[in-house]
Amino acid sequence: MIYLVTIVVYLLGLLGVGVWKSRGVETQDDIMVAGRRLGTGVLALTMLATWIGTGSLLGGAGAGYNYGLAAVWFSIGAWLGIFILWFIAPRARAFASYTVPDLLEARYHPVAQTLATLVTIIAYTTIVAYQFRGGSLILNLTVDLDAVLTGWTGIDWPWGMIVTALVVITYTGLAGMMSVVYTDVVNGVLLISGLVLATPFFLSDAGGFTQIHQSLPESHFTLFGTLTPAEILGLGLPPLALILAEANMYQRFFSAQDAATARRAVPIWIGLTIFVETLIVVLAVLGRVVYPDLSIATGEHEQILLVVLRNALPVGIAALMLSAAVAIVVSTGTSFLLVPATNIVHDIYQKRINPNASQATIVRLTRIVIVSLGVVAFIQIQFFTSVLSMALYAYTMYGALTPAVLATFFWKRANGPGAIASITGGMVTTFVWQFGVPRGWIPGLPDGIASLDAVIPALLIAVVLLIVVSLATAPPPESRWRPFQNPEPGENS
Repeated sequence: MIYLVTIVVYLLGLLGVGVWKSRGVETQDDIMVAGRRLGTGVLALTMLATWIGTGSLLGGAGAGYNYGLAAVWFSIGAWLGIFILWFIAPRARAFASYTVPDLLEARYHPVAQTLATLVTIIAYTTIVAYQFRGGSLILNLTVDLDAVLTGWTGIDWPWGMIVTALVVITYTGLAGMMSVVYTDVVNGVLLISGLVLATPFFLSDAGGFTQIHQSLPESHFTLFGTLTPAEILGLGLPPLALILAEANMYQRFFSAQDAATARRAVPIWIGLTIFVETLIVVLAVLGRVVYPDLSIATGEHEQILLVVLRNALPVGIAALMLSAAVAIVVSTGTSFLLVPATNIVHDIYQKRINPNASQATIVRLTRIVIVSLGVVAFIQIQFFTSVLSMALYAYTMYGALTPAVLATFFWKRANGPGAIASITGGMVTTFVWQFGVPRGWIPGLPDGIASLDAVIPALLIAVVLLIVVSLATAPPPESRWRPFQNPEPGENS
C-alpha cells in the first residue's frame, strides 16, 4: 500500500505543520496575512502553489489532450495577467490591507465592497469545490494502484471528496495564512520535481518524437490548432480576468515584508508558472499518443496525467507525482477557502457588525466561517460535469471585479457608481450566460451570440458600464484615488 501510505504520511505532515503554526496565531494579521513577514522566495512559491491547482492539473491537462499545444491559451491569459500584476504589486502592498473588497471600499464605496465580497464567495467556493473533486480523483487512483499491488480496495468517489474536504478545511482552519504559505514552498518544489522527473517516462511511453508526430493530427502541434478566435478568447480570457483581481495574490502582496519584496517576487512567479503550465500541456499531448480513447464527452480526458501515472511510471516516481498532486490540491483549496472567510469576517462582521471585536473573537470566527464555506463548496460539486467547466465559470464570475480593480490603480476618473454598475453587470451576465441562456431565458437570442463563452459578454458589459457610468456621474474626490495612484514617495501619478 505504498501509494496510500505516501498520501497519508504527507497529509498527516501537513496537518502537523498546521497544528504547530496554529500555536503562533494570536492576531488578525497572523491568520489573514501571515504577520506581513513574507520574503521574496516564499512569496513567489506560495503564489505558484496557489495558482497551479486542480484547474491546471486536470482542466489544463484535459485541454492539452483535446486541443494539443493550443491549450496553452488557457494559460497565456494568466501569464499576461501576472505581468500586469508586476506593476500593481508594490501599490497593493503599500495599501497594506487584508482583502480586495477593502481596496474597492477605500477607492469607491462600501456597496462596491459588499458586492465584491458576494462575488468572491460565489467564485471561490466553486474553485474550492473542484479541488475536492480533484483530490477525490487522486485518492481513487491511489486505491487503484494499491489494488494492482496488493488487491486492496475500499475508497469510492464520495468518500474521496469527503476526505479531501476534511483535510483542506481542517488545515485552513488551524492557522490560516500562517500555515498555508510555508508549506506552499515545499508543495511548489515537489510539484516542479515531480513533473520534471515524469517527463522522460511520458516521452518514452509515447515512442519518441517521430511516433508522437505520426500519431497526432498536425493541428496538435500548432499554437492555434483547430480553435476559432471565439474559442481562444473563451479559454484565455477567464484566467486573465481572474488573476488580475485574484484575491489570493493581493492577500499575498499584503503579506509581503514591504512593497519592494512584493514586486521582486512577481518575475520569479511568472517564470515558474510558464514552465509548469507549459509542461502540463506537453505531458497531456504525450499522454494522448499512448491513451487516445479517453472520453472527452464525459470528462475522462481530464485525468490523462493520472492515467499515465497509474499505468506507465515506476512506483517511486508515481508516489512522488501523487504527493505533488495532493500538495497542489491542498495548497489551492486552502488558499481559496481562506479568502472568502477573510472577506466575511473582516469586510462584513468586523466592519459592519462588531467593529470592536477582540483579536481572539476574530480568529475564532474565521475558523467557524472556514468550516461553513467548506460545506458550501462541497454542495456545489453536483452542479458541474467537469473541472474545466467549473474553472471557467468561477474565473469568469470573479472576473466581474477585474475592470474595477484595475481602474483602482490606473484610472483616476473611475468612481463609485461606475464600479458598482460594473461589478453588478459582470456578475449578473455571468450567471445568466452560464445557467439562463442554455435554458432559453433570453428569447430570440441569435445562436452566434448564445454560443459565446460567458467571459466575452460579461467582461464587455463590465467594462462598458464602468466607463459609461463613471463618465456620466461626478468624478471622485482626489482622496479616493490618490493613495492608489501614488503610493510610494517620488512616484509620479
